[in-house]
Amino acid sequence: MHSKTDHSSVVQDVLNRYPNARRDQLIPILQDVQEGVGYISEKAIQTIGRHLKVSSNKIYGVATFYNQFRFHPIGRFHIMVCRGTACHVLGSLSVLNALTQSLGVQPGQTTRDGLFSLEVVACIGACGLAPVISINGEFHAGMSQEKVEKLIKELRSLGETHVQNN
Repeated sequence: MHSKTDHSSVVQDVLNRYPNARRDQLIPILQDVQEGVGYISEKAIQTIGRHLKVSSNKIYGVATFYNQFRFHPIGRFHIMVCRGTACHVLGSLSVLNALTQSLGVQPGQTTRDGLFSLEVVACIGACGLAPVISINGEFHAGMSQEKVEKLIKELRSLGETHVQNN
């Protein structure tokens, strides 16, 4: 991911790849911007709107329709909690509750220190591992409240070590 300082240049680089773009290219543009920056900022929406000659409200309306788009930076540890049927039956609600309590954020939010972000997904596609969470793409199977607390403690310690070394 890129730093804040080059956010605008990433958006411009994406738009340069779509020189004569029309509305039908909005989704790929949004996907490319999110891939490059990590989320879709209000400024990015305005820049894309000018490029496509479409209002920011229309772009935001399209982007909010799809749950793949984020509008805030994600944390260093991006946690996705599966709420699919198998995970639900085996206790993913208690896993989600443990995460919201431990992190002090709700799904869709990032902790103030930027260390954790939390997202709920309909299904991760790892039903045999239920209840499962994904952290930066790595699956953690058979989660429970106790396992969540231990994992968050380990990740916090990793995050603090990383900050001290930089």
